[in-house]
Amino acid sequence: MLEEAELKPAGQPEQARLARAVTVLAGARSSWRRRLLIAAALVCAAGLAAWIGVLAVTLPLRYRAGGWSAAWIGFDAVLFLAFAATAWAAWRRRQILILCLVVLATLLCCDAWFDTTLDWGTHGFADSLTLALVAELPLALLAMIGARRLLRLTFSRLAALKGDPGPLPPFWKVPLFGDYSAGQGYRDLFRQPRAHQHGPAPEQDERAAPGQDA
Repeated sequence: MLEEAELKPAGQPEQARLARAVTVLAGARSSWRRRLLIAAALVCAAGLAAWIGVLAVTLPLRYRAGGWSAAWIGFDAVLFLAFAATAWAAWRRRQILILCLVVLATLLCCDAWFDTTLDWGTHGFADSLTLALVAELPLALLAMIGARRLLRLTFSRLAALKGDPGPLPPFWKVPLFGDYSAGQGYRDLFRQPRAHQHGPAPEQDERAAPGQDA
C-alpha cells in the first residue's frame, strides 16, 4: 500500500504514473464486480416483474394492515434523516450532497405516492393530493434539479482537468470513472491536461543536442 509520505516527494508526473498503475492493477477486480452487478440487476428485474404479475392477480382491493403507525412513523423518521443529511452536506459543501439530494427526492416521491394511493376513496384524499402537488413533488423536483446541476459541475471540472473544453454530453453518454468506464471517457483522468502536454521539451532532450541552435 502506498503511504501519503511516499507520494508527497514525488512530482506530478510520478503521481500520475502511480495512479494509472493502481488503476491497471485493480482492473480485473473491477471487471468481475461489474459483471456481477449487471447479472444481479437483471435477475432482480426479472424476478420483480414476475412478482408484480402475481401481486396484480392475488392482492385484495382492501386490506387491514397491522403496525400502521410504526410504518409511517418509521418512514417519516427516515425522511427527517434525509433532510438533515442534505442540510449538513450543503452546509459543509461535500460531494455526498449529490447522493443526499437523490435519496431525498426518491423518498419525497414515495411519500406522495403512498399518501395519495392509500387515501384514494377516503375523505383525506383531497388533503393528500394537495400536499403532494404543493409540497412533496415540487421539493423532489428541486432536489433532482440540484443534484443534476452538481453532477454537471463535477463533470465540467473533470473535463477541464482532462483537457476537453467542449460541451458536456448527456448523462446517459458519460462513462463511469476508472476501470468501469469504456473507451477513452474519463479513464485517463489522472493524465496531465493537453495544455501541459505541449509545453517546453524536457531537460534531457535539450542536453541531447547541444550546439544545434540556429
